Amino acid sequence: MELVNPGIGLIFWMTLSFGAVLFLLGKFAWKPIMKALREREESIDGALHAADKAREEMETLKFSNEQLLREAKEERDLLMRDARKVRETILEEAKEKAREEANRIIEGAKASIEYEKMAAMTDLKNQLAQLSIEIAEKILKEELAKGNKQEEFLKGLLDKVKFN
Repeated sequence: MELVNPGIGLIFWMTLSFGAVLFLLGKFAWKPIMKALREREESIDGALHAADKAREEMETLKFSNEQLLREAKEERDLLMRDARKVRETILEEAKEKAREEANRIIEGAKASIEYEKMAAMTDLKNQLAQLSIEIAEKILKEELAKGNKQEEFLKGLLDKVKFN
């Protein structure tokens, strides 16, 4: 029952031993413990500050990324517009060259047709002249087959030659 009703001696010795432990803890343990707690608190504050700073950097990077993405889209749109213009220009040039080539071919074909037409007409005239000569020759042979007709024809030709 002494623990329930402590005596003066027990209280004295307990107070003395508590004071000694408190003195020893104050002399040797409290400073390192408090120093460790301050360092821990400072490291936690530093980590929180670094986390806030990282969050701010992430927000600026996010904004920067969005801005870069927007700029990239604008540049892509500009390039696509330029490509469309170049394509349309190339198509127009190709169409114009095709028209010019078609006109040149048509003109060449017209000239060729005209040349062939003239050649055909010349050939037709030559054939007609040849046929006319053959017909005239046959007619003359038949007419001149008789002896006196031949002499009369020659005299007529000679008279014409003398008058001219």
